[in-house]
Amino acid sequence: MDLPIIELKGVVKSFGPVDVLKGVNFTAYPGKITALVGDNGAGKSTLIKGLAGVQPYDGGEVLFNGEPVSLHTPRDAGHLGIEVVYQDLALCDNLDIVQNMFLGREELSAGTFDEGLMEREAAETLRQLSVRTVKSVRQKVSSLSGGQRQTVAIARSVLKKAKVVILDEPTAALGVAQTAQVLALVKRLAEQGVSVVIISHNLVDVFEVADFISVLYLGQMVASVKTSETTNEDVIGYITGAKTYEGERA
Repeated sequence: MDLPIIELKGVVKSFGPVDVLKGVNFTAYPGKITALVGDNGAGKSTLIKGLAGVQPYDGGEVLFNGEPVSLHTPRDAGHLGIEVVYQDLALCDNLDIVQNMFLGREELSAGTFDEGLMEREAAETLRQLSVRTVKSVRQKVSSLSGGQRQTVAIARSVLKKAKVVILDEPTAALGVAQTAQVLALVKRLAEQGVSVVIISHNLVDVFEVADFISVLYLGQMVASVKTSETTNEDVIGYITGAKTYEGERA
């Protein structure tokens, strides 16, 4: 197996007297999908915000491609190629797909926006991801379905040349057909060599797409397993604290 692109060793995070992360180890691999699961309050969001540089860890070590790195700001994470697609997607309804994908880093030509170049690059990115559900890259985001919005948010991270894409509950508000579209897109993302970390409460989705499952319980990583070597019942046991993982960590 390839070396991990992300490796956390003993990371800790506290808010006042509350220890939220208690020496957590976590790995994610290039071209693989790792699901991060756990009950509410397990520490998933805090772990991800540390990787995103939003809430830096208090201690522990972060390795990127085997090298120690510091993630003190979102810019630090962005420079490494770590992108997070949060549940609210952070899209602007009044702008079209191209404008959203290039928001804050527009292409310029002779001091003005190079609309033609941005339109071509947006369309090419969607084509690479085999996205066929969007009629035009000039559609306003306000006209898109939930699944299409999620697609635009993911494509934006690809356009930024992301090496690690973290998806926070990407199918939470979607119907069956839209969920299938987004999960297919997640698989294509991994096929392009991107390391995908997916946070989800939906174990059906997790078992459909994930190569590995990491389970947080009360701020501790209690299991890291290959999806093919575990069961839905086992994972539920790890999430609830009813079962202890005794195998080798993935």
